[in-house]
Order: sequence, then C-alpha cells, then structure tokens
Amino acid sequence: MKDIAIELAREAGELIVAGRAGDIAVQNTKSSSVDIVTAVDQASEELLFSRLEALRPDDGFLGEEGRTKESVSGTTWVVDPIDGTVNFFYNIPHYAVSIAAVSGNPVPGSWVVEAAVVYNPVTQEMFHASRGEGAFLGDKRLHITEPPSLDQALLGTGFAYSDAMRREQARVLVDILPQFRDIRRQGTASLDFAYVASSRLDLYYERTLMPWDHAAGELLVTEAGGVIEGLADMPPGREGIFAGHPTLVHRLQELLHELGADTPLLDVPGWGLDS
Repeated sequence: MKDIAIELAREAGELIVAGRAGDIAVQNTKSSSVDIVTAVDQASEELLFSRLEALRPDDGFLGEEGRTKESVSGTTWVVDPIDGTVNFFYNIPHYAVSIAAVSGNPVPGSWVVEAAVVYNPVTQEMFHASRGEGAFLGDKRLHITEPPSLDQALLGTGFAYSDAMRREQARVLVDILPQFRDIRRQGTASLDFAYVASSRLDLYYERTLMPWDHAAGELLVTEAGGVIEGLADMPPGREGIFAGHPTLVHRLQELLHELGADTPLLDVPGWGLDS
C-alpha cells in the first residue's frame, strides 16, 4: 500500500505542478470565505480516486473535496489532494499531497494507519511510512531526537478557519509564545507532522483539523518514535492533536490546561455560529 501511495502521490504532484504553471482561481469555498478550493484540488482528488478505484476496487475512499466510498476490504484511503491550498494559491512552495491507508473504522481515534505518504511536489521531498517498518524521507530513516527544554523547543501550529476559534487561538498564543524558542505557522498540517518526524520541528499542536489533514502525518510521527495524543481525555483529531516527543507533548498539554485552553470546541464562545 505504501508503494501505491508513493506512485500516486508523484502522479498527483505532477498534475499539481503543471496546474500551478497556469492561472489559478478560487473555484469554491467550504467552511468559510477563506477556506478555498481550486480546480486543481478537485482534479488531483479525481486522479487519486480513479487510480485507486482501478488498483484497489474494494477499498474505501475519504477525500477532502467530497469524494467518498465505503470500504468492502476494511481499508480506506484518507486523502488530501492539496494540503495547504492557500499556500498553493499564493504560489508559496509549501504544500503537499497527503495519502494514508487506514484499517478499521475510518474515524480519527478509531482507525489504524497502515501506510502513509506526504509529498511536497515542489521540493520533491517524499515522506513515507508503513506500520511497524519505520518512517523515511526518501531513503533516509527518520528518528525524533531527544527533546530540548521547552524554552528551547520550536513549536509548529496552525489557525482555524472559524473566527471564534481564531480569537481563542490568539488568546492562547499570547501566553505560550514566551514559553518556547519560537513558533512556526506554515500552513500545511501534513508537512508539519512530517517536520516533527524529521526533527525540523520539536513539537506540533493544532485544533480543528480534519481527518485528511493528519491521517498520514500520524504514522510518520509514531514510526519515527514520537507520540500522537489528543486534548485532555479526547481522542486525537478535530478537538485537538499533539505530535512530538512525549516529554514535550505532555508539558504542552499541562500548559494548555493551566491556560484553560483544553475545553471542548462547543464550549468556545461563538464556535457553533461560524464553525
């Protein structure tokens, strides 16, 4: 399954790079006016869906742009055809094709990620992993390094599309920024997980992610020796997800609890109005 994911990520990457050479326009929006979709997102998902339909006809499919198919085999492909669409739209070369094969119930916290690929088609960096066989960047095996102290750690994060959640994230950011070496917000969650696995980031945390944002990244991190955990007692996923060395993950969880930043999304003022 990993070999299939690598092959298809390269095919989708070629389509994306070719598409970026032309004029790019917003085709549609989703959760908010800043949550954009381009025709290239849709074309990439159609390519991945059709290729998987031919190669693995009994498998299910869950894609960001709306393509879904129930699994007969017990395997579902969780796909983000362009993770980091805003970066893609602005021609910032930091976006990725994210492909994961999961077994069992295709729901975060319930699934088992069997194979994963995160591919930046501009840099041609291919991050990949199979369950029990390690995580790699190309041919190089990845290992999460021993953690620095929190004040020397580089934290990756991202911001929600919801106005209410952005206000909450800004409130928390004021208090946590002085606790770290620095914070990076690069706009592509799948690459943030890959960067944790390759020790380009020490730690990553975000709320409001969707399944295709983190399915592949989860396996990269755990196969590199890190952990994936959720917020408070909730499973990792939309409510919140942490990735990194367990020492740093647990310290950040404690810090967010001290700041009152681990309440369920429905308890965030205004969340239900614009989520």
